[in-house]
Order: sequence, then C-alpha cells, then structure tokens
Amino acid sequence: MLVLRALPALAALLVGLPAAAAPEAAAVFPIELAEPGTIGPRPLRPEDMRRLGLASDALRREVTSRGLAPVDLAPQAAAIRRDAPLYKCEGCAEKIAKAAGAVLVVYGYVQRNAPQVLNLTISITEAESGKVLRGGQVLIQGDTDDTWLHGVRSLVKNRLFAEPLPNRS
Repeated sequence: MLVLRALPALAALLVGLPAAAAPEAAAVFPIELAEPGTIGPRPLRPEDMRRLGLASDALRREVTSRGLAPVDLAPQAAAIRRDAPLYKCEGCAEKIAKAAGAVLVVYGYVQRNAPQVLNLTISITEAESGKVLRGGQVLIQGDTDDTWLHGVRSLVKNRLFAEPLPNRS
C-alpha cells in the first residue's frame, strides 16, 4: 500500500530530471602508418597491417567508452582510399566525416622513426569547421602489439579525454 502512494511522487521526480544527452556522432578513422624517408606508397608489412588494425580497434573502443558514437564509414570507403593518408590531406577527413553524418572526427597515425621507436599522434576535430578540439602524441618504445595498444590507451586517457571536450560537457 505504501508503494502505491509513493508512485505519484516518484513519477513527479522522474519527470523533472533532464534527459540523458545522446552521444555525439564521431567518425573514427583507422590509424595510418607514416614512414619518413620512403618515397611513394609502399606495401605494409603484415605485422604493421595487423598492429594498425589492433590500434584502430582499440581507438574505436576507447572513444566509444568515453561517450562518443562512431558512425559507419563503410559507405565512404572509396573517398577514404582516394584521399589517404588522411593526416596530411588538409580537411578531407572532415568532409568525409560530414558526409557520414558525424559531428566529430578522430584520426591519427603512427610514424616510424627507427625500428623500435614510433610516435603515435591522434587528433579530434569538429567536422563542420575543422577546428582541432584535442590532439596528442605519445612515444612508443618497442614495436609489439602490447606497446602499440598501450600507446593508444595512454594517449586517449591522458591527452584526448583527460578533461571533457570543449563545449561538450
């Protein structure tokens, strides 16, 4: 009986609560490999291709766990191939992201400086303006699955999402 009397009060409280904000749509592009000193496109080594896939999957999971909703980029595959590498195409990632319905753009690359020394760089930009909201770089020492994954998690945690994204808290 007490429960029945409490229901109207509980309903009144729930109506006054603000609705949870929907996650923002983000185009999370695969991480690319940059190898300074190579001229022209070079086929990826199988271990690099696999590690880029692992790192890209980890980035997608990390971004999703922090409240962004990755959009499906499959319909944009031809544009992504055409404009790659996205980290140096100056605005094409944002155009592709807008076409996919994203508000934010997440992309990055691994730069091999030496056989066991790599830099991972990731940026988050606004699809509409291209404005960089966050970016960061981390040094990866050791060319293993674990070091690549640790680099992604560390960069996301300590640089990209250490604080709420500007104007999105």
